[in-house]
Amino acid sequence: MPYLVEPIGFINATRKSPEDDYWGEEVAEISLAESIDASALAGLEAFSHIEVLFVFDQVPETRIVTGARHPRNNEAWPKVGIFAQRAKNRPNRIGSTICRLLSVQGSKVIVRELDAIDGTPVLDIKPVIREFLPREATTQPDWATELMSDYWSKRS
Repeated sequence: MPYLVEPIGFINATRKSPEDDYWGEEVAEISLAESIDASALAGLEAFSHIEVLFVFDQVPETRIVTGARHPRNNEAWPKVGIFAQRAKNRPNRIGSTICRLLSVQGSKVIVRELDAIDGTPVLDIKPVIREFLPREATTQPDWATELMSDYWSKRS
């Protein structure tokens, strides 16, 4: 059964096209849609981080992956299912990032390290609450660590 979702806002960012790495210095602004009252953000400024759910709206339907592939098409890394990676070519094109909340200014939310490009539709904003984070150490395969080695780095 399909679900219809409307964006609650849009991202204003300096990046205009998707890139794989160097998101460490990115500052972006989320502007609420006109249908969402600014009071929906009341109290959000008390949190240090938020989780932003968004749509990879510029991924063409022909690029969607519903099976397995090599992450970033790098054959040195194992072929794994799309749900074992965070690629943008997902069946529902939904992205999720935990980012630093810098400020709330009326109907705008200013964040750091949001890996989404200018114009991206935002589906939801949630505060990061410690008790919703993993309660034990996380694990991941070596290829994932290698893939992420420059993701949050600052551009040289």
